[in-house]
Amino acid sequence: MSILIDKQTRVICQGITGKVGQFHTKGCLEYGTKMVGGVTPGKRGEKVEGLPVFDTVFEAVDATGADATMIFVPPAFTADAILEAVDAGVKTVVAITEGVPVLDMARVYDVVRQSASRLVGPNCPGVITPEECKIGIMPGYIHKKGPVGLMSRSGTLTYEAVWQLSNLGLGQSTCIGLGGDPIVGTSFIDLLTMFEADPATEAILMIGEIGGTAEEEAAAYVKQHVTKPVAAFIAGRTAPPGKRMGHAGAIITGGKGTAADKVAALESAGIVVAESPADMGTAVKRAIAGK
Repeated sequence: MSILIDKQTRVICQGITGKVGQFHTKGCLEYGTKMVGGVTPGKRGEKVEGLPVFDTVFEAVDATGADATMIFVPPAFTADAILEAVDAGVKTVVAITEGVPVLDMARVYDVVRQSASRLVGPNCPGVITPEECKIGIMPGYIHKKGPVGLMSRSGTLTYEAVWQLSNLGLGQSTCIGLGGDPIVGTSFIDLLTMFEADPATEAILMIGEIGGTAEEEAAAYVKQHVTKPVAAFIAGRTAPPGKRMGHAGAIITGGKGTAADKVAALESAGIVVAESPADMGTAVKRAIAGK
């Protein structure tokens, strides 16, 4: 068992005829993902990497039975692409696009949350269940199947953590990049709930960063509802207050969202917090040993 995606997941790519969409469709195919088609309005009948292209998500789902999509369309059109996938009944919607207007996501968020679809992103690296299915831009070769569920606001730190875990002999059950924007479709708490219920996940690594209160809320949830060992890392400890660091969501406002606040909340919930990015894998080992 895994969360969100597995080897049976049938995936389409919205924006497949663009260079980026085609490149990552090829990468997902090479990983073994069951890519079944793509969508670009006006391009119906074409083929990309041997896959049929459709004008709409409805057509693609009807023809292929797709239950997941990855979105590589320009930022101005991403919200509509998400809504089209939701309307078509796609179960897992992974929006990779960076630079989506926050106002667009504010419009989309409630619609998605009230639907049967799960949105991951935008501005995220995607989702991977190692050795089964990859939807996104992450380098597949560093992932190994195993018991650690990983969730992260940072794409690059996701890859670093995976590399450390794999080198320590700790494979991953599923890895999810939440996205670095202020409004994203899936939260730490959503994933903690899934990982807690997932028999394939025995430990959890959460990678957060300054800005917002997602990590504090997750810590409170772990304290009440999670029985599995949890480790964490908070990026941006050296960021000056009021400065945006990297992601649009990584900005401290009103004295809230500081690294110190987050670390204190996590440690009070019994979560093992890594001191530096180089310590993420060993923090998971310490968390497992502590349980």
